[in-house]
Amino acid sequence: MSCFGVRVAALWCAVVLMVIMGELPMSTDAQASGLDPSFYKNTCPKVHSIVREVIRNVSKTDPRMLASLIRLHFHDCFVQGCDASILLNDTKTIASEQSAPPNANSIRGLDVVNKIKTEVEKACPGVVSCADILALAAEISTVLGQGPDWKVPLGRRDSTTANKTLAGINLPAPSFDLPRLISAFKNQGLNVTDLVALSGAHTFGRARCQFITNRLYNFSNTAKPDPTLNTTYLQQLRTICPINGNGNTLTNFDPATPDTFDKNYYSNLLIRKGLLQSDQELFSTPGAETVSIVNNFSSDQNAFFEAFKASMIKMGNIGVVTGKNGEIRKQCNFINSQSVELGLGVYNSEHGGMVSSY
Repeated sequence: MSCFGVRVAALWCAVVLMVIMGELPMSTDAQASGLDPSFYKNTCPKVHSIVREVIRNVSKTDPRMLASLIRLHFHDCFVQGCDASILLNDTKTIASEQSAPPNANSIRGLDVVNKIKTEVEKACPGVVSCADILALAAEISTVLGQGPDWKVPLGRRDSTTANKTLAGINLPAPSFDLPRLISAFKNQGLNVTDLVALSGAHTFGRARCQFITNRLYNFSNTAKPDPTLNTTYLQQLRTICPINGNGNTLTNFDPATPDTFDKNYYSNLLIRKGLLQSDQELFSTPGAETVSIVNNFSSDQNAFFEAFKASMIKMGNIGVVTGKNGEIRKQCNFINSQSVELGLGVYNSEHGGMVSSY
């Protein structure tokens, strides 16, 4: 249909032309998948404040939890999409992703998610998915850490399956070099800017010594430290993580502002103080396209915040389950049919009420 000489279509054509000219934004991937920040406006209007209150209270005694909840969302989305599969426990029919090598004795916050789910169920039973709780928790944790806020697209459903094997394949390791990092993100539909921006979540939180020991003492089986490590920083880390020491000892990602979401992560990379190999690779890989992005974010916190927001929304849209393709779990650790078997009770959305398991 021509955009000229057709009065009936005049308004539509004007909108189309404005989109083409860049005056109006085109639909986002989240909108295309049926996600909407106002999804719970009528069915659970207080969900955001409920999630925030639980996390705020937990973070008072455990500030590390903010970073852990962002990481939990990340580890969920990279395995069969943002469907809360990471929350599922081992059962007769499900091999939990929690025991996959990248997650075992590593992921945190499962109990916090359960607390959130309990409070949300009190307010609006059977309405809010565990997958959406993970997405909201990541955004709220960022804000509570003094980072940016964004409108989280909502409307995800929860999966009825998990994939332990895929968790071992898809999740990038702390020892990955840059090509492997880029490949891992590309496999999820994320580009190099997304990689650098999302890595910025390491601007706060902690890591265990076991993930950096090789860098400190035997990098790539050379019996020497990683040459990209700042020598002063190397000695500081060796004090915290002595050879043959306790691998569970924690060290800050950012030694300067360990509990604040800021641009210091990138500033640290410039002076070779990236804690993980996968961090420092972003700046110390010769000729890498990531170097200019790191430089930009290190000098412009607003640029980092804007990129992080966009990348989190993009990541949150990976493989989402919507409509009848999933369910709203009553218990985040079990699919609804298993909740019935275990006597936990389960919400039946078809009948709009609780189904007793007794």
